[in-house]
Amino acid sequence: MLKAGLTGSIAVGKSFVCGVFEELGCHVLDADQTAREVVEPKTLGLGLIVENFGESILQKNGQLDRKKLGELVFADESKRQLLNSLVHPLVKDKQDRWLKEKEIESPEGIAIVDAALMIESGGHTRFDKLIVVWCKPDIQLQRLMLRDKLSRKSALKRIESQMPQEEKMKFSDYLIETTDGFEATREQVEKVYFELKELAAE
Repeated sequence: MLKAGLTGSIAVGKSFVCGVFEELGCHVLDADQTAREVVEPKTLGLGLIVENFGESILQKNGQLDRKKLGELVFADESKRQLLNSLVHPLVKDKQDRWLKEKEIESPEGIAIVDAALMIESGGHTRFDKLIVVWCKPDIQLQRLMLRDKLSRKSALKRIESQMPQEEKMKFSDYLIETTDGFEATREQVEKVYFELKELAAE
């Protein structure tokens, strides 16, 4: 089975790209979804977060208040690093278990793990190929403000807290640019898919 990592900065269109890969028949795992699962109530992950950040980051129903935690960690680099050090190992374990299952299920297939911080955490080295999704910075900013209903200042703060896009692009085996919208992006995804399919067949 061919294992590909997929990454890119916030609000560049990774979800759409993953959706197209899935339509084409790839197995796709969304790391955001995995990150949510490892901090559900009664999990080790949530226990560790409460231990380090206090009970004030919980909602009344015991769920993690992601918005409150986000505001905390985006304002403080050391808190963000602490959070990542708690959550990343749990996410990585869950991804590895998923990859093993898919390998048994479809040895000839393509499995793609999508994670925003894959390069920063060093997780990209586990994959055969790395796909980096990107778009022009002004488009990224617009998309983020619109999607998360953020002010320009808050959106910029979030973008600047991540590794710059140009830096991520240096690690890529394949680049997919989403600046020009859905159809142009879909064409690029299909092209990458057929190349991955050939590699998986080898």
